[in-house]
Amino acid sequence: MNFNIQPILQNETIALYPLQEEDFEELYITASDPKIWEQHPNKERWQREIFKIYFAGALASGGAFKIIEKEKNAVIGSTRFYDYNSQENSILIGYTFYAVQYWGTGVNHQAKALMLDYIYQFVAMVHFHIGAENIRSQIAISRLGIKKSGEQQVSYYGEIPKLNFVYSLTREEWFSDKEVKK
Repeated sequence: MNFNIQPILQNETIALYPLQEEDFEELYITASDPKIWEQHPNKERWQREIFKIYFAGALASGGAFKIIEKEKNAVIGSTRFYDYNSQENSILIGYTFYAVQYWGTGVNHQAKALMLDYIYQFVAMVHFHIGAENIRSQIAISRLGIKKSGEQQVSYYGEIPKLNFVYSLTREEWFSDKEVKK
């Protein structure tokens, strides 16, 4: 892999900064709301000891971000790039969560657009793992025009495997859809 999967990405509203060890407390404050995790594969991530495992996996991925709402300079969530596949020329985006007050505000769309615009300079395909019970995220990803392509048991860092739906989007689909919306 000859590209950086942890750049700084930003627009007028949000910034995605590489996640660092010292970000734990701030990110945990956001993540400690049980409502965030109701539909996620691990519904207990709001608990400090379980969130520590999630956070360790985020750091180990080498592609995790903290998401900042720029006006308030507030940590509002996290997401990551992971599992680059050189043979398929693909990468995954996932492990995303946002503070409840940012649901339905367009922040997820903005973050995904920043990530996709960047990563499609280097890969041809992006896949997303979304928990089979995470209806909210399935709806959000479909609003971006991304379609379900399969199902897979995903082994989460330090957790037991869980059923996920796989959504996939090619570089051509992403940029042609953006042209149509102009």
